[in-house]
Amino acid sequence: MVISATIISGLILTAVLIIFTLGKSPVFRVDRAGAAIIGATMTVATGVLTFAQATRAVDYRTIILLFAMMLITSYMNIIGLFEHLSNCAMHRLKTPRGLLGVVIVLSGLLSAVLVNDIVCLLITPIIISVCRRARINPVPYLLAAAMASNIGSAATLIGNPQNILIGSLSHLAFAWYSLIALPLSLMGLLLTYVILERVYAQELRGSLVFAPDQAGQADQAGVKPLHRFLLFKGVVVLLGVLTGFLLGIDPAIVASLGATVLLITRRLKPNTIYEGIDFNLLVIFVGLFVIVGGVEHSGLLKRFLGEIGQGAHLPVFMLLTLVLSNIVSNVPAVMLIKFVIPAAHNSVWWANLALFSTFAGNLTITGSIANLIVVEIAKKNGITIRFFDHLRIGFPVTLVLVLVGMGYFKVLFGV
Repeated sequence: MVISATIISGLILTAVLIIFTLGKSPVFRVDRAGAAIIGATMTVATGVLTFAQATRAVDYRTIILLFAMMLITSYMNIIGLFEHLSNCAMHRLKTPRGLLGVVIVLSGLLSAVLVNDIVCLLITPIIISVCRRARINPVPYLLAAAMASNIGSAATLIGNPQNILIGSLSHLAFAWYSLIALPLSLMGLLLTYVILERVYAQELRGSLVFAPDQAGQADQAGVKPLHRFLLFKGVVVLLGVLTGFLLGIDPAIVASLGATVLLITRRLKPNTIYEGIDFNLLVIFVGLFVIVGGVEHSGLLKRFLGEIGQGAHLPVFMLLTLVLSNIVSNVPAVMLIKFVIPAAHNSVWWANLALFSTFAGNLTITGSIANLIVVEIAKKNGITIRFFDHLRIGFPVTLVLVLVGMGYFKVLFGV
């Protein structure tokens, strides 16, 4: 029975990871969310886990925190925060280099305090609109948005789905992690600007001249006009949530309270806020918790990853994180690699995992959901971002960050 459960759970995990790697099933019309649902169902239906064990395998704190941060991000979009910030910056810009810098700073900053995938979903149409009005090539700016969102989100434990997961599982102190991550994130943002500025030197010359905004509302993908009271309320709540994180209050409770305050309003319809929630991602999380829980319960992970973990060193762990994150995506990689983390100095290893599973997203165009969101929105607007376009920027950025990161952790912690 034990052998049977091990084999079944291994087959389920393998099939799910193949679909996650390819993005969809090569045979059936099954996407990542569908694979997570099917895999979780089969884990229970085949007896690998009982229904009660499956429910216990789900980390509901992670789901609640992710859901609450999505609500807060969606609210910020509805009140016009993203459009307002881009318009303020655009009116003060004089050169393409200045626009590139603003895109990197805005994308990185917003992704540090809001979920980066949703930030990319909302900011990409605005960048395309601005570039069309300025009659400039949008590709370097879209690459900047995708890469800066990954790097900026690494600075906190709420910037992206995998860091939210790591924060919930590890119980790392929010402020402690951010103090460690912030220098590398700032360096990564600067490095992204320098490499993009050199590769696209011709496109970034001259000055910006904006054409009149024709059909501006259509270009900005339905972003609502700014409402000052709602903006004030949203900013105050967001600052309150961040303060709660820094004070060490349970992140799931703090974020839920913030989302609750934002939902209490007479000016916005609740459905408009719910439309900004990525329910597919929530389903993926729940499904993966059950699938990985089944693999762990069967003993397969202990047999396979336990041996790796016994002789693992932090640099090797870092490279394993980088490679696996690009093969199966960040969230499944984190759920698997967590079993390699040793009991001693585990906070350092968790911080390493949060940083480099996120930085790994910039290695290739398929390395993170944020990249794919930018590419797909660009494609719908007639803009092609090729694999090599991303690789010639993402590869050196990731390589330098990994090499510097190895030395950084060695100096800080001696590991």
